[in-house]
Parts: sequence; C-alpha cells; structure tokens
Amino acid sequence: MSMSDSDTSSQGGSEYKNFRQITRDRLLYEMLRTARSPDSKSNWKVLIMDKVTVKIMSCSCKMADITDEGVSLVEDINKRRQPLPTMDAVYYIQPTKENVVMLLSDMSGKTPLYRDAYVFFSSSVPKELVNYIKKEQSIKSRLRAMKEMNLEYFAIDSQCFITDNTMVLEELYGNEVMTRKGDECLNVMANRIATVFASLLEFPFVRYRAAKSLDPTTMTTIRDLIPTKLAAAVWNCLIKYKALKNFNFPQTETCELLILDRSIDQIAPVIHEWTYDAMCHDLLNMDGNKYVHEVASKTGGLPEKKEVLLEDHDPVWLELRHSHIADASVRLHDKMTSFVSKNKAAQMHGSRGGGELSTRDLQKMVQALPQYSEQIDKLSLHVDIADKINKIIRDLGLKEVGQLEQDLVFGDAGTKEVINFLRTHPDAARENKLRLLMIYAATHPEKFESDKLAKLMELARLPQDDMSAVYNMRFLEGSSDSKKNSLAAFSLKFDVHKKKHGLRKDRTDEEAAWQLSRFYPMIEELIEKLSKNELPKSDYPCMNDPSPTFHGRTQSESAKAVEPHAAAHSMRSRRTATWARPRDSEDGYSSDSILRHASSDFKKMGRRIFVFIVGGATRSELRVCHKLTTKLKREVVLGSSSLDDPPQFITKLKLLTANDDLSLDDLEI
Repeated sequence: MSMSDSDTSSQGGSEYKNFRQITRDRLLYEMLRTARSPDSKSNWKVLIMDKVTVKIMSCSCKMADITDEGVSLVEDINKRRQPLPTMDAVYYIQPTKENVVMLLSDMSGKTPLYRDAYVFFSSSVPKELVNYIKKEQSIKSRLRAMKEMNLEYFAIDSQCFITDNTMVLEELYGNEVMTRKGDECLNVMANRIATVFASLLEFPFVRYRAAKSLDPTTMTTIRDLIPTKLAAAVWNCLIKYKALKNFNFPQTETCELLILDRSIDQIAPVIHEWTYDAMCHDLLNMDGNKYVHEVASKTGGLPEKKEVLLEDHDPVWLELRHSHIADASVRLHDKMTSFVSKNKAAQMHGSRGGGELSTRDLQKMVQALPQYSEQIDKLSLHVDIADKINKIIRDLGLKEVGQLEQDLVFGDAGTKEVINFLRTHPDAARENKLRLLMIYAATHPEKFESDKLAKLMELARLPQDDMSAVYNMRFLEGSSDSKKNSLAAFSLKFDVHKKKHGLRKDRTDEEAAWQLSRFYPMIEELIEKLSKNELPKSDYPCMNDPSPTFHGRTQSESAKAVEPHAAAHSMRSRRTATWARPRDSEDGYSSDSILRHASSDFKKMGRRIFVFIVGGATRSELRVCHKLTTKLKREVVLGSSSLDDPPQFITKLKLLTANDDLSLDDLEI
C-alpha cells in the first residue's frame, strides 16, 4: 500500500505554513485534488467519510474549499446512499473492518454504487484488512488509489489538535482504569498523536512526566503511570513509521514532544480565566464556537437570531481573543469611536446624546450604511458579546470571586478567607462556590485527610454531586505532589510560622497589566524550560535515550539537547507546495483567507514544540502556546484528549471514582 508522502511538498512557493494549514493542504490537495481520472468527462466526485473523518475534515476545511476541489456531494459511509454509477468516489475513512466491509459492498459486484474509488485511510491499515480487500477480485479494476493518509487528529486551532477521547478521565483515572477499555483509550490516543508526526513528517524527541514512586518499597497508582504508558505507545508507533521503506519519514529528530497529564496543573481547568476567548466559552451559552447573536429585523419587527462562528476568519476575534476582557472592551469601544468619528453618516445614526453607542445604535447604522455592513456587523457582534460578559461579571460578583481564586493560587489567602467569603456571600452562584472549593482543595491537599474540607462544603451548601467533584480532585494528584503535600501537612502541625500554600510564584519578568491577570498555567514554565533544555531529566525522561532501567536514564549524546533555533528540518517543508497554491482565495470566506490571518512568518522559526496533555487542555493553556510561539520563535502546538471549558471539566470530574493502589508488579508497561 502506498504511504501518503508527497515528494512535491518541498517544491517552490514563498508562503510558510503553520500546523493547521499543512493539515488542510494535505486534505484538499494531496487527497482530493489528486483523486481524478484522466479519462473522466466530469471533475465532480462524491466524498464519503465516517463519523470521525468528517469531523477531522470539518476542523480544517470549509465546504467551499471541498467544493472547489470537485466534490459535489458529501456522504456518510454508514448511511444508505443513492447509486451514482457515472461519478467517482473518494473514501476518507478509518481502517476498520466495518468501513472496509461497506467499501467492498459499494464497489464490488456487477452494479457498483460509483464508477471508480479512491481510498484514503486515516491511519495505518492492518495487514488482515489489506488482504481482505485483495481477495475481492471485482474491485481491483475500480480501485484507482489506496493510500494511508496518516491524518487522524482534529486540528481545532491553528496551533491545537485534539484526539477526541472525551471520556479519558473516566476511562483512565476512574474506578475501571487499565481495563480493556482503558488500554483501548490509550492506544487510540497514541495512534492519533503519532499521525500528527506522520502527517507533518516530523520525528520528535519524546519526553514525558515520569512517575515518582518507582522504588519497590513505595506503592504507586496506575494513574501516575499514564504519561509513561502513553509515551511508550506513541514511541512504538513512531518507530514503525521510521522503519517503513516507502515512507519518507525522518531518521533523526526534528522537533520535541512533551507528554503530560492533568496532574501537572489542577487549577487551570477550573479557575476563571479572564481573557475574551475564555470568558466567551465559560460564561456564554455557546455550542462549541457557535454563538447566537440577536440582530435588528430588516422589516422592523422583533430582533432576529443569527448564528455566528467565533473563529479565525473574524479579524476582530483574532485580534482580541487572547486579550484580557477589560482590555478587549476598551479596544472595542475605541474601534467604534474611531469608525464613527471618521464617518459623518455614522455620526448621524449614532448615539444622539454623544455617549457610548448601544447595540441598537450599531444595528441602525448597519441598515443605514450598507457599504460598511460587514465591518459594523463584526464590531456590533463583539460589542454585544463584551457587554453581555461584563454584565454577567457584575451580576455574579465575579471580580471578588476571581480575586480570591488567584490569592489562593499564589498563597495570599487560605482557609480563613474562604470561610469569610462563604459566610458573607451565601447567595453566590453554586458553580462559583464549587470552583472556589476545588481550587482550595488543590492548594490544600492535606485537608482531604481532615474534616475541614467537608465542613467548608457544608458551609457552601453544596449538593452531593458537587462534593464528588471536589473530592475527586485528589485522583489527579501526581504521586510526588501527594508525597510533598503530606509532608507539608505534617510539618504544619509543629511549625509556628504557617507555610504558604501557593502553587504559583509571581513571574518577575512580566508585570500584570490588568487586574486578575496574575494567573498563568504551569505549562508556561515547562515549555520555557524545555526550550532552554532545563527540564530535569529525572522528572521528564526521554524515550529516545537508551535506558537500562524502567525509569533510569543513560544520557545519550544525540539527545542531550535540541538546539531551539536550529533550522527546522521537517521532511514536509513549511513552504507552500506548487500543488497547494490557492486558485481563488481572496473572497475572505474560504479557509485560505481565514488561515492567512492566523499565519505567522515561519522563516525564522526554530524547531516545533508539541505539548500533549492527557485529560483535557484549557483555553489558558492554548493562549500560552500562542504567546510562547512569538516569544520563543518556535511554533508551539498544543495537543490533548479534548479542549474543555470549566463546566465540561467539572462534569467529567464528577464521573470519577476511586481506584485501588497497585504496585509495579501488577502493571504491564
């Protein structure tokens, strides 16, 4: 079977591509554009996908992009389909027995559904399935191509992918960990991570958070070994790619991968993150990136509801998404003021009292100034969103909650302050009290062993399922952290001076420009240390190094360091290939123009850094990856099993149950 490595990917062009753009180009140009018969009278074809690959495609490509490559119809392989015997079909499917059976059913026999088939598998195809296809003689003349795309990840952002293992906390950290279901979850995750590197033709140094309790006298939990097991599984996949003769996979390391899990930072998923992007997803009733916006009716009736996507095609969103909500509000107001001051017609339809423009004023301006409708629409949308967020912040008293959260994280507040808040704010929103106590539990783990935490939850009047979320925080602790915290709890009983419980130190190199912007996720420090080659080798070993013991390490000279600013040597060039040059992409709506906003100049970029977090990443961590890309001059790509907003994470945490401790003798690693 042909591996889908495009030799033409290093050809001319001057535009450099980021992670998501390369993903998109492979789907559109390497897959769809190459699927055409030279003797076909029509270029139109049918695209057939399964429930996983359709999501992969929708994350990277717009329907307009797919249509531009000659696709007139998109079908679900699992649904009954109309025969189109004069058209070719492109299959982009997972290599499963069910999918192969459907493919053969479609294309074999005397009356196939389609004329010819171009089959692209999302990941490596097992030999038994290849043999199964070969046995069907009647399909051979109709099978024009069969390739492994090795693209089975979801590029949800220009610098973020997920493996879509939404139940990973329950399956790996809950009561049924490392059962057959847990192993399957790890294997799917590993295979999908590996396809990121196969797709980009990058071979990483694979580093991971090591389990700490690996001496025979200390018990460890299987949860603490998840990054180790995942790193080993990813490594096995990469070695297989490296060994393939007909696949141009790099033979030396070209980038870095750091595998972590949620235990490295229990605060980030629940603390209030005060950036525009995070606030939209945390406080507004959004469905993914979809936001329902009310616009004035053109007929003068009731406002109409309009669904909009908060994505990279919106330059206002792109500019403001990582800004503090206060900064975003100020900049939006400045943009509107600037627009009105430069446009006399806008002044006539604006606020008559000369005050701030209301959403209604903006909507009137859209009707009166159709030539500026798109520009005003975008500003109107974001002014409306920012107003709603600021109203929710005021109504829920979030500034006071947020201040206490950050004081807990930095060790400037403790039990006394939490008790005082709960007593003086009995009507505070239940979710905010829950999140506050989850942060308290993470900063005061010794309280799990006393009745103090239970009394605080009683004072907060939390229901039982909320209490479960707080108690289940302890299952996300790394064994080393638990050890340190238990020692700290012991010493507190005898220490006259109480020690601060802060899990963060203020960053001396950065001054907080806005209130409540002190907090930063732990991966910021880890990525910076990784880039400087300062991550402790004992805590974050490297799979590429020979290791005489399970956790021991013989330092390999070849893997001592990755020069951060060495030229990137991905086998898949970041330059636009000749086959990938856009035909017509200046309409502002195709994903060429969408992604151009998110594109950076990669000419001077060093080697890529990939960070994968098992158990769900957060928007604060995604923000940090964008920030560090600029700071380090290295493209930092975040990967995770899912991207969770606080309500989603809390719901998943409630499903967790306790798991018995196991010794290493019980493990198969």
